[in-house]
Amino acid sequence: MVDKEFKILFINKAAEQFLGKPRKEFMGAVCTTFCRSEICDFACPISKILINGQNVTDLETVYTTSKGESIPVKINASLLLDDDLTPIGGIVSFRDDRVNKSLEKLIKSDSHFHGIIGKSPAMQEIFKTIEEISASDASVLITGETGVGKELIANAIQETSQRIDKPFVKINCAVLPENLLASELFGHVKGAFTDAVKDRKGRFEVADGGTIFLDEIGEMPLNMQIQLLRILQEGTFEKIGESITHQVDIRVIAATNKNLEEAIKQKKFREDLFYRLNVIPITVPPLRERESDILLLTNFFIEKYSQKYKKSMKEIDPDALDVILNYDWPGNVRELENAVEYSFIRAKTTDSLCLCCLPPHIRPGKKCSEKLNPRQIEIDERAEELFALLRKNHWNKSKVAQILGVDRSTVYRRLKSINNE
Repeated sequence: MVDKEFKILFINKAAEQFLGKPRKEFMGAVCTTFCRSEICDFACPISKILINGQNVTDLETVYTTSKGESIPVKINASLLLDDDLTPIGGIVSFRDDRVNKSLEKLIKSDSHFHGIIGKSPAMQEIFKTIEEISASDASVLITGETGVGKELIANAIQETSQRIDKPFVKINCAVLPENLLASELFGHVKGAFTDAVKDRKGRFEVADGGTIFLDEIGEMPLNMQIQLLRILQEGTFEKIGESITHQVDIRVIAATNKNLEEAIKQKKFREDLFYRLNVIPITVPPLRERESDILLLTNFFIEKYSQKYKKSMKEIDPDALDVILNYDWPGNVRELENAVEYSFIRAKTTDSLCLCCLPPHIRPGKKCSEKLNPRQIEIDERAEELFALLRKNHWNKSKVAQILGVDRSTVYRRLKSINNE
């Protein structure tokens, strides 16, 4: 709230956090001292409402904070009236619009590539590589930590390849025990083993003419690596329980979170297979090494889970954003997505993603509730309740006093007390 001379009368806790200074420092100061907008000199919303009395809604601008940070915001402004309904200033609310702006840029930019989000140089280089290999059938080996999105890379390779309309078969080599994995990959004939009650096609046969994605290739047993090598070299294999050779035409994309070169030294992975797979190597860097993608991905997941949970989060609280941008994300993109979904599940309001909504292990040190002084929490709650009543009753302090069962002077004292806290 500001008076006609643009001096600050009151700011709430959210504005205090956004502007990054204690509330006491704002009282009585001209608003542009701490928070200057690009429209202050020629299209000030407070000047507009004082002149024509019409509310300002969702006015887009950029605020420059006292720290010199430029932040896109949306502004709403209305008249501040005394008990006689005489204009005495303005009430301005602003919403951090970085989330929406990032989403708009994401849709229009090259940061969205076949379901993969990333504007960092490393991700842009991967996108470029995928486009360059679109006409090739060569094997691809995707490496990177758990959760970086290796399967999404494989999907993008398939979607841009000449085999886009052909089968795309996926299998995780770490999920099944060795005997079941062999049957799953190569198939079997009836009677090949106890539970083989009928003939069954393997994944390689199903993928004939298309592409097979072997996730967690580093977990494949050595004896099966030999059979995979044969497929890569000759395009042939036998089902379990028969001696007939089957010919297939497939492209192999493999992925692993292991260091295969180290596994070769430990005799856990075949060197010849490694070189057959590693024709086109793609290394996906961890999220901590591509910080410019973190906010982009956070915004994307906010949009995704806004639709799923029917909650329209319009912003990220500054303290929550600070944690998100500075956390190490050992689980990478998958952990970030899980954290955003957790926040939607925990969120008590639908307006913003707050620090208290984030998973406990992501927050710094203390729990978020412990970071606030109990007295300050009480003051903030009291202030919000009082201002909610004032807004509802068009800032008629006499009416608010009547509702609260107190004298009008008490309302003024409470306002003064809140401003001085």
